[in-house]
Amino acid sequence: MARTQLPIADNLSLISQILDSIGLSLLGWLCHGFYHDTLELPSEYIYLLILNALLILVVFPYFDLYSSWRGRNKFSRSSACAYAWSTVIVSILVLTFSVKTTATFSRVWFLTWWTSGMIYLIVYRQLMDIILNDLRARGINRKKILIYGAGKVGKNVGDRLREEVEIGFDISAYIDDNVALQGTLVSETKVLPPDQLLNAIKDVQELWIALPFNADKRVQEILWQTRHNTLVVRFIPDIFHYRLLNHSVTEIAGIPIININGTPMSNPKQILKRIEDLLLSTIILVLISPVMLLIALLIKLTSKGPVFYKQKRHGWDGKTINVYKFRSMYYAKDDQFKQATKNDSRITPIGKFIRATSIDELPQFFNVVQGRMSIVGPRPHAISMNEEFKDQVDGYMQRHKVKPGITGWAQINGYRGETDTLEKMEKRIEYDLYYIENWSIFLDLRIILLTIFKGFVNKNAY
Repeated sequence: MARTQLPIADNLSLISQILDSIGLSLLGWLCHGFYHDTLELPSEYIYLLILNALLILVVFPYFDLYSSWRGRNKFSRSSACAYAWSTVIVSILVLTFSVKTTATFSRVWFLTWWTSGMIYLIVYRQLMDIILNDLRARGINRKKILIYGAGKVGKNVGDRLREEVEIGFDISAYIDDNVALQGTLVSETKVLPPDQLLNAIKDVQELWIALPFNADKRVQEILWQTRHNTLVVRFIPDIFHYRLLNHSVTEIAGIPIININGTPMSNPKQILKRIEDLLLSTIILVLISPVMLLIALLIKLTSKGPVFYKQKRHGWDGKTINVYKFRSMYYAKDDQFKQATKNDSRITPIGKFIRATSIDELPQFFNVVQGRMSIVGPRPHAISMNEEFKDQVDGYMQRHKVKPGITGWAQINGYRGETDTLEKMEKRIEYDLYYIENWSIFLDLRIILLTIFKGFVNKNAY
């Protein structure tokens, strides 16, 4: 039965290429018709759309758009679609510029086509995902796999595949050298002895090897045993006991390398995040400028000292930055950090109000414009706090893999303000690392919206 399901998967690549190449060209025609109020297409536009179809067939495969994305991160696929489509559009623009025909084509049409094409590529793939998930839930388009290794790594893999049924992988059996495991069930799947390997792989599409790093000799023996079979063989490294953060596999000088912890801010994503920060922070600063002027005046009139409070904190990659706040405490020359506590006598009357409503954080939008902070990210802790907790909380310093933020995933989940216990700090770091691992523009927008509705006023802010 598994063998008869393969043509569905094989045809998806061809379907996607047709929908991309012909679909985007037809979309260009529709955009022209909508803009010019006629479906009649000038010859120069016809030639350009034919060129577009050919460029897509050449360019898109380089962005890994037609390989299987089963179980892979869909946001990465959407990003790949955006980069691929933008590459084609830029290539067309460069070509038309080089032959001096750019003025022939409408700039509004180009922009509309590029934008709608981006939406088209992402949306129809999302619809295909929904259809495929439904098919896989019905037992169609599923892959049978054999896992060699029923130990900790293999069991972890099996448990995850059983939890995420829509991915479409079914474990036919486990094989393990451990006699004690043979004949038992792991993740509700039978464990077979190694002498049944060649017989077991006849009914599966893939062999996953889930053995420890020190089992290199055994892995080579398995590869030698299965050398005459054409099934896909995958190796699952034993990295589950590490604290993984944006882990990935890359290649340097032909050497495959596993990145245990990395930043989600690769160059394209970093640029996208920076555009988001600049655009939103500029708009917000214009809107809140009257409030900031009023607060600055009240601070100046009610207590001696500067309006702003500047403190050194750790930013991206642990670099020291100056973070701005409205001064909320009575001025003292000794600026040694001490975390504010409930009913803290150092806090001024106006300071109590601006801290409870998070207004004291508003000057940090200037930090965002400077590029030292982001609107969304892990809150920057005082350097003394970092020194205190970095050896007590696992993965603590990994929160500096991105720029610190004015608001964050931890804050909207209730972990803001005083962290007077180790447990509170551990939970905050857990949420910070979740944000870094799962970052997307959509997550940022969600956090911003939740901050507006429930993040400004909090019982823990004092």
